[in-house]
Amino acid sequence: MPTVSAQKFATYFHVHLVSDSTGETLNAMAKAVIARFDGVIPIEHIYALVRSRKQLDRVLQEIEAAPGVVLHTIVDKELRMALEHGCREMEMPTIAALDPLVAALSRYLGASLSSRVGAQHALDHEYFNRMKALDYAISHDDGQSAAELEEADVVLVGVSRTSKTPTSIYLAHRGIRAANVPLVPGAEPPAVLFQLKRPLIVGLTVSPDRLVQIRKNRLLSLNEGRESAYVDMEAVREETVRARRMFERYGWPVIDVSRRSVEETAAAVLNLLTAQRTGKVGLLA
Repeated sequence: MPTVSAQKFATYFHVHLVSDSTGETLNAMAKAVIARFDGVIPIEHIYALVRSRKQLDRVLQEIEAAPGVVLHTIVDKELRMALEHGCREMEMPTIAALDPLVAALSRYLGASLSSRVGAQHALDHEYFNRMKALDYAISHDDGQSAAELEEADVVLVGVSRTSKTPTSIYLAHRGIRAANVPLVPGAEPPAVLFQLKRPLIVGLTVSPDRLVQIRKNRLLSLNEGRESAYVDMEAVREETVRARRMFERYGWPVIDVSRRSVEETAAAVLNLLTAQRTGKVGLLA
């Protein structure tokens, strides 16, 4: 008889994320760590803006109802002690997610810690810069307001479906003014693009087979099934070759987004911006 391979089942577990701020930092940390484990699926319970004992008591009740791992970024000493004490009584592991990094920086800097809750989300100059960058990215998406491209920190150029818009928005959340210009078959990019002095211009490229797959999925999501040059392999290959030739002609650095997430593409752009300040921008990222 043929042997049947043993079926692997995913391991589900509860993870409680307790934050006295928005919980974004804690959520990102938890996802990054859990992604390192195969066959593990977390059931997330997120408790944001926990700043009173009454709120914390409700959180402890939720934790007791769904035993699991507790991660927190509570700053207030009394709330922190109450959370950790409550979890000890329930025999549940509690991890103060930022403690190792905070302790290392404190030793290195010799500086005292701030007890201000949500300090990273203060309405300061940096916050308003991010909001301005977001407004800029939205109003300069897909080649809009080309006359104002000189105000950008970075201009992303590429054919359709190379993640130009999401990358621009992600960069805006980092305070970077990002615009993007599409390369459309049969149409010339705005002339101002080739006259820019201040912004870093980055070409985004993708393998033809990957691009065809992405575009077909896009058409399916729009209930559009007809064939066209938009998804024809030869036409797409020619489109990407023309784009690469343009990038090479003008000496723009190039990022291949074929197997990159938006976050990875944005990180590569940030590296290029740093390199630009030192005059070390190369042709490939």
